[in-house]
Amino acid sequence: MSKMGMKSESGRHSKRGFSLRSRSLRTFEEIPVTLREDGLKESSWANIPPEILREVLKKIESSQTTWPLRQNVVSCAGVCKGWRDMMKDIVKIPQLSGKLTFPISLKQPGPRNNTLIHCYIKRNSSNQTYYLYLNLHEASNEDGKFLLAAKKYRRPTCNDYIISLNSTGISKEGNSYIGKLRSNFLGTKFTIYDALPPNNEVKVAKSLSTRLLGIKRVSPTAPVGNYSIGCISYGLNALGSRGPRSMQCTMDSIPASSIEPRGVAPIQTEFPRTNFESYPSPLPFFRSKSTRTEAIQSEKEKMLFMKNKSPKWHDRLQCWCLNFNGRVTVASVKNFQLVAYSEGDRDGEGEGGGVEHEDVILQFGKVGKDLFTMDYQYPISAFQAFAICISSFETMIACE
Repeated sequence: MSKMGMKSESGRHSKRGFSLRSRSLRTFEEIPVTLREDGLKESSWANIPPEILREVLKKIESSQTTWPLRQNVVSCAGVCKGWRDMMKDIVKIPQLSGKLTFPISLKQPGPRNNTLIHCYIKRNSSNQTYYLYLNLHEASNEDGKFLLAAKKYRRPTCNDYIISLNSTGISKEGNSYIGKLRSNFLGTKFTIYDALPPNNEVKVAKSLSTRLLGIKRVSPTAPVGNYSIGCISYGLNALGSRGPRSMQCTMDSIPASSIEPRGVAPIQTEFPRTNFESYPSPLPFFRSKSTRTEAIQSEKEKMLFMKNKSPKWHDRLQCWCLNFNGRVTVASVKNFQLVAYSEGDRDGEGEGGGVEHEDVILQFGKVGKDLFTMDYQYPISAFQAFAICISSFETMIACE
């Protein structure tokens, strides 16, 4: 038998055996859902009753609590559609479990009860690329689990940061694109765009670009585009030229009531199967236009509003300080903690009568030359937190 024939036989054998070992090497990418069912029927798992199979999968999920062991949970979900649906039902969302398992977990709110998910960001200054990792060990920021990547693209009037599930070839093309961050010309205001609407109560505003692309024909159920879900703005230093920057963030897709004990934040459940921006546009000029969204909400509903936590002056160190609980070790103007503000303080000057909440929703700080920690919790997601932190890397001469 020729070498080519032996290789072909080996390939067919591996498909029938469904070796979890070979699938455990997958990264944090979307799991294929179109695997052949006939391979599963020929395996020894075919005659196991669904009730017993569910118990087996539940034991695997409960025992593999952290990465890299948790890759076995992802491997089980990649066997076939039936296993995937069962595993998706077993695995709890980060809000309840505090775990990041499937790629969609990055678009779902973090854990509640003041529990922060610890991550870190590596910056590559040479090509202006940023990589987000999940902390696997508290004492180390070198062996984390890759989550997201972002790359800066300079435009004539703004800068775009493309955010992708892929660590290489970061662009809007393909299914790995999940959103972007766009700055204004001065780098003082930013808009966060999601590739999918944050919930089912968002409609696409009609525009010439969407009509030309035939957006409904590409994805009738959930049009893929750029949906504005939040904005970030930086102001002049409120505490002098050497003080921390003034920062505020409004999340258009998250209601202010979400921070209440029984509040609810929108939860995405699936990624799009197609990306309409990957389709060629007859007029390239309109292709760069972002899809506008309009939330169907009552006039009384308010959006989540966050501001950087007010630092305190340290007499002995002679500097402004915040308590990062040991997660930040290097002083930097980029360091910040975001907390929610109630209605009233929307002018950014602290004179609107708003109340600063105690719980830190997002904190970001420097620990090395190109290494930064990022910790977040409910009601924002890892994707939203990453986008907010990226904005801090922009040079803002007007604010410093």
